[in-house]
Amino acid sequence: MTLEIVVYNIESALKAQEGGADRIELCDNPAEGGTTPSFGMIESVRQNVNLDLFVMIRPRGGDFNYSNYEFHCMKRDIYQCQRISVDGIVFGILNADGTLDKKRCKELIDKARPLQVTCHRAFDMTRDPFEALEDCIEVGFDRILTAGHQTTAALGADLIAELVKKANGRIAIMPGSGVNENTVEEIVRKTKVTEVHFSATAFRDSVMQYRNQAITGMGSEEGAEFKYRTVDPERVRTMRLLAKRVK
Repeated sequence: MTLEIVVYNIESALKAQEGGADRIELCDNPAEGGTTPSFGMIESVRQNVNLDLFVMIRPRGGDFNYSNYEFHCMKRDIYQCQRISVDGIVFGILNADGTLDKKRCKELIDKARPLQVTCHRAFDMTRDPFEALEDCIEVGFDRILTAGHQTTAALGADLIAELVKKANGRIAIMPGSGVNENTVEEIVRKTKVTEVHFSATAFRDSVMQYRNQAITGMGSEEGAEFKYRTVDPERVRTMRLLAKRVK
C-alpha cells in the first residue's frame, strides 16, 4: 500500500517522512484546496526529504478552467519543478462543459516527462467520471486522485470501486478526501486500491510568547496566527497498519 500525505510546509514534510509515508504532495493554501507552493518551499523540501515529492501545479483556487496567462504559469511552474528534481506533478484542467481539456493536459504531461503526473480532484468536477477516466488514460496521466465525485472518498467508494474495475490497471486510482483512521479500512476493502491520499493533520500551538489580543486571526476569529498546521507521524504509522490488515 502506497501512502501519499498532502503537506503544506516543511515541518509537515519532515513529519510525514518520520511516520513512514511513501510520497508527499506539496501544496500551498489548504483553505483553497491547494495551490502551487513557492519554489523556495519546493527546494527546501527536496533538499531535506528523501520521499517521492509530487508538487501541486495550480495557479489559483476556484475552478479548473484556466486563461492563457494561467496556462503559461503552469508551464513555467513545471519547468522550475524539473530543475529542482521533484518526482511528480499534480494538476487538472477542465473545459467549461465539464470535460477534461485533453489538449492542454497532454501538452503539460508531455512537457513534464519523465516526471510522474497525477490528475487531481478536478476529476471530481467532470460531467461524467467514466468519460473523464478514459480521457485521463488517453492523454497519459499516471493516476487519478478522486473522492468518487463526492465530498469524501467514503461517500464515493462505490464509484471509486467501479473506476478501479474500468481502469483495469491502465491507470492508478487513488482515493482522497476524508481518508482517515475511521474510514481507510472500509475504503480499501470496497475499492481494492493500492494507493491512498490523506493529510494526517495535527495542529500545534504557536511558539509566540507575545500575542496581540486585539487580533486573533487577521480579521477573522479563528486565531489562525497562533496555530501551526503539521502532520502527526503516529497517525501515518496507524494508517499503514490499518490499510495493510485489509483482506
